[in-house]
Amino acid sequence: MASQHPSNQAYVLGVGLTQFLKPRRTREYPELGYEAGVKAMIDAEINYDDVQTGIGCYCYGDTTASQRIFYQFGMTGIPIYNTNNACATGSTGLHLARRMIQGGLADCILVIGFEQMRPGSIKSVWDDRPSPLGPSTTMMEDTHGKHNAPRNAQYFGNAGQEYMEKFGATAKDYAEIARISHEHSQRNPYAQFRTPYSLDEILNSTPVYGPLTKLQCSPTSDGAGAAVIVSQRFLDARPHLKSQAIHMAGQQLMTDGPEVYSRSAIDLIGFNMSRDAARLAMKEANVEVKDIKVCELHDCFSTNELLLLDALELSEPGKAHEMVRRGDITYGGRGPVINPSGGLISKGHPLGATGLAQCAELTWQLRGWANNRLVRNSDVALQHNLGLGGAVVVTIYKRADGQANREVSNSDVERISGLGYNPAVEARYITPEDGERVRSKTKRHDYALQDTAGKLRARM
Repeated sequence: MASQHPSNQAYVLGVGLTQFLKPRRTREYPELGYEAGVKAMIDAEINYDDVQTGIGCYCYGDTTASQRIFYQFGMTGIPIYNTNNACATGSTGLHLARRMIQGGLADCILVIGFEQMRPGSIKSVWDDRPSPLGPSTTMMEDTHGKHNAPRNAQYFGNAGQEYMEKFGATAKDYAEIARISHEHSQRNPYAQFRTPYSLDEILNSTPVYGPLTKLQCSPTSDGAGAAVIVSQRFLDARPHLKSQAIHMAGQQLMTDGPEVYSRSAIDLIGFNMSRDAARLAMKEANVEVKDIKVCELHDCFSTNELLLLDALELSEPGKAHEMVRRGDITYGGRGPVINPSGGLISKGHPLGATGLAQCAELTWQLRGWANNRLVRNSDVALQHNLGLGGAVVVTIYKRADGQANREVSNSDVERISGLGYNPAVEARYITPEDGERVRSKTKRHDYALQDTAGKLRARM
């Protein structure tokens, strides 16, 4: 674990998001990634010439897809990494950026997560070779049988069923989690779905598998998110930005231990690696569970959110459903508030972008910019991003100034934000002129933009 010497701290200085969309090819990945990156650089008050490393995060796409996006900003010769780590891909990019900052290898890194998906449930496109999840799927079928339902729904549905049998949770508890997620999403302008549903509507929606119904499952999505990660030295040279910089105070990327093959459905979806990663990230950040006021976690299915309340030790062991029943996971409860963005269930789940979207939400929360859904008096936030196969990243964020958040009005954000509006509560397209503000001053080539600028102008 890297030391916490002040000279090797990493900060989120700028974030940017696109709206998350149904996967209908209404927007292609080069444009989506460009928009998110431009917004993040404007937010951080940098130019692409300041960026020393680029990290692109995606699961579905050809090799060097990240270069296709980054070249639009400039062709400065910097190293560009392409990362793929299942649903934890975006957070893996954040972890790589933080490690490089801590190691003194760079002072300013741009991370862009993006995905352009196919409609319907997630399916592998590599059917001519062994699946990375082959051993896990075989174990799942040996213990729970073969079914026609989407494979991921089976993984998380089986785990939810096991929790019910062991600890007394009910299908209604999972539906209540989804109800809260959909309620939260109304205030997130980037969410793919912003419609609230009653508990009965969720319970009576199309059955998918086990306790899961359609409204308890995250959709496939297109979208992009970006973050500018900088060093202490870079931030110290820009003291006027310290109030918006968010400290990555603790972080852990972990993979499965041997218990994943214990034949428990709960163990099979990475319960133990989530627990271990959270403990290590909180230890590094010198915080305890009780310090966490707001949390974005990987609710790919409502069953997983309940299990993660237990795995992250936000609830007492085996009592996550009691936490849900008390209303602790939403505004007015004991806290922490879970997924104020609406989570994956409502916000959408473009795999490579999910970790960046979680980062953006918590950044806006700790800054106080998310004033229509603010978790007040927050000074510590937790991000959890999980991928089967497996990988998990847990990140602990704090404000750089060590203070708790306070609500910042839209007019104040408009004054201090380079975007000229509050991006936490309003999703806008960028203009071609926005792009010109951050593109390289010395090593750009308009040919690399192709038709992106024209598409942006048409959207205006």
